[in-house]
Amino acid sequence: MTKIIKSCIYMFLFTCIATTYSQSFSNANEYLDFVGGEQQEITKNMWKYTKALAHSKSDRSINNKRKSLIKTVENAISKIEKANSYDGDEYKNQVLNHLRLNESLLKQDYAKIVDMKEVANQSYDLMEAYMIAQEMADKKMQESQVEYEKNFYAFAAKHNINIIENETDLGKKMQISNKVFKHYNKMYLVYFKVYINEVYLMDALKKNDVSAIQQNANALNQSANEGLEILKSIETYNNDSSIIEATKKTFDFFIEESENNIPKMVDFLILNEDFTTIKNTLEKTPERKRTKEQIDTYNKKVKELNKGVKDYNKINQDLNTKRQNVINSLNATNDNFLAKHIPND
Repeated sequence: MTKIIKSCIYMFLFTCIATTYSQSFSNANEYLDFVGGEQQEITKNMWKYTKALAHSKSDRSINNKRKSLIKTVENAISKIEKANSYDGDEYKNQVLNHLRLNESLLKQDYAKIVDMKEVANQSYDLMEAYMIAQEMADKKMQESQVEYEKNFYAFAAKHNINIIENETDLGKKMQISNKVFKHYNKMYLVYFKVYINEVYLMDALKKNDVSAIQQNANALNQSANEGLEILKSIETYNNDSSIIEATKKTFDFFIEESENNIPKMVDFLILNEDFTTIKNTLEKTPERKRTKEQIDTYNKKVKELNKGVKDYNKINQDLNTKRQNVINSLNATNDNFLAKHIPND
């Protein structure tokens, strides 16, 4: 079972917040400084959260950073509410609406996403729903940010304040993270659509269910071949084809496994079923009534079964090793891709 890498959510910068006490402002510039002056703490927590999504393997750590971010937003709302506004409450209310929407998204939408993640590995539909939920929440966050910036510049223009556009380092990092996660999520969904058939196949093998094994092996082979075709049309991120290549190798393994190895394992399971039938029939037959043909058939099956057990175990062991290697390689490639393209400082 592969892991689900913990980077499927990308978010946008929460800008704005407030001071630790109520205060008055003599001009619009002071009020904008007040709003922007409290930005540092919330953006610092926002970046910690984003880095955790990209680099942390701990669900608990990621969720704790989400909760920390919620507290930062809550504090900001409280401070802005207590502070006096400037030139009426219109801009103040616009800022508060932005923050309250962010707070709601973090507490509700992203909390549901955390729950969805726990079961996402169970099926492709659940994984797809999980990623769609992420995208919808991120879209709401982005739309809120766009609205906030529009109101910010409108307030500045109204009071003849010249805003020098200077994209912050954090803003640049967040834009990069957005693009990186988008490519990663797309690639992971392509992979998972194939991989879930491998999960079902392994479950059928554990149960020695010949019919289910054949059915899931066929499904795996078909989906892996379809996956290879999809990979041909996917564009790289910054000319980095590492995930595409690692995913291709994984699909190649699934095809080799389903076409050449699983049929041999199925043959052994059928042989074992035949042997069990012959053995049961022989045991139910009194010794004096057993024919030479029955005994010869039984002895022949014993030899075939003994050889079959060795072959089956070897195939199974080889597959387990190769499977673990390609999946570990893909996981490592995913980790390296995120580490390479998302800043860690």
